[in-house]
Amino acid sequence: MTAMIHSEALCETSTIGERTRVWAFAHILPGAAIGADCNICDHVFIENDVVIGDRVTVKCGVQIWDGLRIDDDVFIGPNATFTNDLFPRSNRHLPEYPRTHVRRGASVGANATVLPGVTIGEHAMIGAGAVVTRSVPPNAIVRGNPARIVGYVDSLKLDTPMPGKPDVPITVSTHVRGVSLHELTLVRDMRGNLVAGEFESDVPFSVKRCFMVFDVPSENVRGEHAHRTCHQFLVCARGSCRVVVDDGRIREEVALDRPDLGLYIPPMTWGTQYRYSRDALLLVFASHAYDSTDYIRDYDAFTAAVARDAAER
Repeated sequence: MTAMIHSEALCETSTIGERTRVWAFAHILPGAAIGADCNICDHVFIENDVVIGDRVTVKCGVQIWDGLRIDDDVFIGPNATFTNDLFPRSNRHLPEYPRTHVRRGASVGANATVLPGVTIGEHAMIGAGAVVTRSVPPNAIVRGNPARIVGYVDSLKLDTPMPGKPDVPITVSTHVRGVSLHELTLVRDMRGNLVAGEFESDVPFSVKRCFMVFDVPSENVRGEHAHRTCHQFLVCARGSCRVVVDDGRIREEVALDRPDLGLYIPPMTWGTQYRYSRDALLLVFASHAYDSTDYIRDYDAFTAAVARDAAER
């Protein structure tokens, strides 16, 4: 079976995959490459320097301009707008257009606008009407103008535990392998409160390094990496933030909103922090001195490493 081209469509490219359907009044220029099993709906325009993968849905009224790369299994909602020039002028053409990349499995909602040169990560979800001005991490959900992260796809939510007895702090296991939430000892006093913890007891490893994260704009995201060998213990000493932990199989979101809560993150766990309050101060204890080679900063590389480890076990 070859591609189905509607009689009212203008499809000038010969690079189009099996079983792809191009509907009425769509116009595809000669240089475009489109994969198999795609659905290109009415009134879609696709320019020359465009590569579209397999099983992509492009709903009505979308224009896909030079410089766009769209991976497999992407959904693009009606009237979504992609741009490829930050400072456009009539009759002026750039020698090369910025590369905008929509990664595998991502969805772009209706009437969203995507600025040039950004990457929309795997399985990310762009809300309807969002204006995407910067790259979106894998699995993130963004909305608004400018688009900001409001959650992560398929993340379980771990409720913050109620305070335990002062002399019996509690520990809660998450669904993510090895990750746990620890209540530290909180002593309340009219002169001021105190939180105490002991290394290798409350903090379940020997600490070699600590650092603090603060003054983070609420729209920004920190972390977005995994460690090969380093253990970490996170405490939001002031304010609040949310931490997403991911073992490559399950993703869970934890609110650090009390100074007597600590989150233990073992090696080979992808960690992301976001939704910092204005006054947030995140204290991080680490089992190893800083080593740039211990970081995995690409989510695809992380999931590949997890798969290799599982195969070797």
